[in-house]
Amino acid sequence: MLFLFLKVLNFKEMTKYHRYIPLKIPVSYTVFKNPIGLTGLIASSTGLLRIIYKLSNEDSMDNYLAQSTHAKVTKSPSEFKELIKQILKYFEGSLKYFDFPLDLRLGTQFQQIVWKKLNTIPYGKTRSYKWIASAINNPHASRAVGNANGRNPLPIIIPCHRVIRENGELGGYTGGINIKRFLLNLEQAN
Repeated sequence: MLFLFLKVLNFKEMTKYHRYIPLKIPVSYTVFKNPIGLTGLIASSTGLLRIIYKLSNEDSMDNYLAQSTHAKVTKSPSEFKELIKQILKYFEGSLKYFDFPLDLRLGTQFQQIVWKKLNTIPYGKTRSYKWIASAINNPHASRAVGNANGRNPLPIIIPCHRVIRENGELGGYTGGINIKRFLLNLEQAN
């Protein structure tokens, strides 16, 4: 299994990349290791709310939750067992589609429309920001699509890494361009 070495984030950096929205609902969470580093998963009773990459340690996840959640927080690794198995299979190249309930409430209506359209991009393929904008019947919204991509709380599961610039350049990626390149290379190799 390949591992990508990345800079890990402290709480201040995490809130820069992972938009701070106070959660007022009970959530469960876990932290696990994978090829892109220590990753946190947060879920509501409805489904997966957020994936956080590049945790420096488990305490940084606890700190993030303490400052962003104003309700009951429960560490529950067993609740995420199936999803973790799917994510690890994805990194092995043997899983192309995830089957886990999602909770998209962290996004605006427009962001949710974009995120749902991202799930239609086939594994191993890419689409441009302009293509997404046209596909959601808003052809002049390429920049807004890029912003919605950057606010995607569920990277990998909602494959925002598959969106590139129309000229073929990678564009940005909240988790870092190295992770985007790694994910695209992983998918194109399988």
